[in-house]
Amino acid sequence: MSLNRACAILYKMADVLQSGEVGYLEARIDPPVEFRDPEISQDPRIRRTRDLLQQAFGNLLKKKDFDKISVQDITDLATVNRATFYAHYPDKFALLECKVAGDFHALLAERKVVFDGTCSGALRGIVLGVCDFLAATQGSACQRQRQMEPHLETAVAVVAQRMILDGLKRHDDGSGVSAELRAATVSWAILGAAKEWVRTPDRPSSEEIAGTVVGMVAPILHGAGRED
Repeated sequence: MSLNRACAILYKMADVLQSGEVGYLEARIDPPVEFRDPEISQDPRIRRTRDLLQQAFGNLLKKKDFDKISVQDITDLATVNRATFYAHYPDKFALLECKVAGDFHALLAERKVVFDGTCSGALRGIVLGVCDFLAATQGSACQRQRQMEPHLETAVAVVAQRMILDGLKRHDDGSGVSAELRAATVSWAILGAAKEWVRTPDRPSSEEIAGTVVGMVAPILHGAGRED
């Protein structure tokens, strides 16, 4: 991937951020509540209810377009009332983003990706996870999938951002650039590069492109290129 192409990707992601076209998770910055609060996530009643809602939502997506699915459809299939739904999610967009975030977080956990702020191998694991996750969803692309793309991408970026930020906070390299800024820049750059890779005909393997992307974002991660 050329430097010009890499810059184009970063400019594109900057346009998205400036446009305000971000979803529930990005607006909050925090990941889904089940990742933020271990005590809540371990409450079996809350976990069971969220599982019911997400499973019902996933089943409905196999049969109906996203914009045709109502909160009532979800609660009917999950056998819970609407008040229970709104106690967990403000709307179906939040449910979608939390479900995608949960699926992506589970993928990283299954691969044992843990970023401590220093390991390039873990950063590569995050890049590979984003690429493989987007490629898998691309494989089932259809009209209803395209309608969900902005929310799916936001959820993936926010999970990556939170993991990178947590790692940077554990290891302060004294770069002088805030961990929050670096995590946001790197996570959205990874997403932009992964999207470009998915769209590329006869694309290289995710293993190959991951090395290229890590090479581009690693200097940003460690605060290189800042103005003194």
